[in-house]
Amino acid sequence: EVQLQASGGGLVQPGGSLRLSCAGSGFTFDDYAIGWFRQAPGKEREGVGYLKSSTGLTFYPAAVKGRFALFRDSAKDTVDLQMNNLKPEDTAVYYCARRLGSRGSSWYLPLTYDSWGRGTLVTVSS
Repeated sequence: EVQLQASGGGLVQPGGSLRLSCAGSGFTFDDYAIGWFRQAPGKEREGVGYLKSSTGLTFYPAAVKGRFALFRDSAKDTVDLQMNNLKPEDTAVYYCARRLGSRGSSWYLPLTYDSWGRGTLVTVSS
C-alpha cells in the first residue's frame, strides 16, 4: 500500500524557518517525483515545489523561489521542504504527493499526482 506522510509543521514567527518532511512507504522515492503543495483556508491548493530526486530537477513558483528548497534526505528516506524567511501568507496546510514522469511538465497541477499524504499545518504569525 502506498502511503505518504507530511510532518514538521508548527507555529513560527515571520522571518523564521521550518523544515517539513515527506515520508513514504510502499514505493521507492527515486522512481517518482515529489511535489509539495499547500492550501490556505478558502484558497485552492497550490504547488510550492517539485523534485525529481533521481535527476535533481526542481521547480518552484515565484512566490517561494529563493526561500523554499526541496531536497532528498537519504538518511531519513524523506523528501524535505526547507522553508526560510517565512511570511504570514505562507500559512497553510502543506501536503506532499507523488507522480510519475521525469520532465516536470505541469508539475503544479494537483490532478497529475496519484497519491497524497495527510497534510501538516504551518502557521506563520507573531
